[in-house]
Amino acid sequence: MKKTLASAAIAATILLSNTVFAGDVVRIATEGAYPPWNALNSAGQLEGFEIDLYKDLCERAKLECSMEQTAWDGIIPSLQAGKFDVIMAGMSITDKRKKKITFSRSYASSPAVFVVNKDSELASFIVAADKISLAELDAGEKTALDATLAALKGKNIGVQKGTIHLNFLKEYLKDDATIRTYATQEQLDLDLQSGRVDVAFAAMSYWHPLFQKEEGEDFMAIGPGFSEGPFGEGVGLGLRKDDQVLADKFSVAINAAIEDGTVSKIATKWFGFDASTK
Repeated sequence: MKKTLASAAIAATILLSNTVFAGDVVRIATEGAYPPWNALNSAGQLEGFEIDLYKDLCERAKLECSMEQTAWDGIIPSLQAGKFDVIMAGMSITDKRKKKITFSRSYASSPAVFVVNKDSELASFIVAADKISLAELDAGEKTALDATLAALKGKNIGVQKGTIHLNFLKEYLKDDATIRTYATQEQLDLDLQSGRVDVAFAAMSYWHPLFQKEEGEDFMAIGPGFSEGPFGEGVGLGLRKDDQVLADKFSVAINAAIEDGTVSKIATKWFGFDASTK
């Protein structure tokens, strides 16, 4: 009931406001290098979960939208500079980012996991907890977290630049492991495959489909999946702070797409599981 009332309030605000995008094209930027969220296919065209979803959301919101590719590194400054209007690139909603930009409500969420080669000495690492919520650790989660951090001590860990996953590593492993950053996830995968890093860290929504492909068949996840805390409130659309009306318009569309099962359907198509938020 509360969600319904909140949706109605947002919708009323939109109806009473003059959006700056009436009759204009809303320019949406994505990285195009983070499959299956967003990537280029063999024909050089954007495809993925967010490509399918943006089309649905723009239709629901009665907005004319375009999508373009941009580098992840510097994507927020580019938004602020007006190079495009919306970020839709697997970006998690965090307190740090909310100081710079505003967000729609979340549309998806996925736990973060560590991945190694199957012949790694870490391949046999097991803890009792398969999930850890960093918002409020119980005793079992605290034990599993400590065991995971101890197992990773002294390792070379790869992660993409400018991500919540890097923030986690800096907070929990900065002094105990070597953290190597990469411009794209694909570059990290190549170094994991060749053994230049011992461990890679990213969202399960990225890894799960990769495990089913030839290029990921020698990889495996270890330890628990991590969520909340530094991982934020889920993935949403990022907009300039003065575009709150547009953010609310997208939130109404996201609510509808979640409620009728569209987000779940698209997520299952691309990730192999339902990553939609509730």
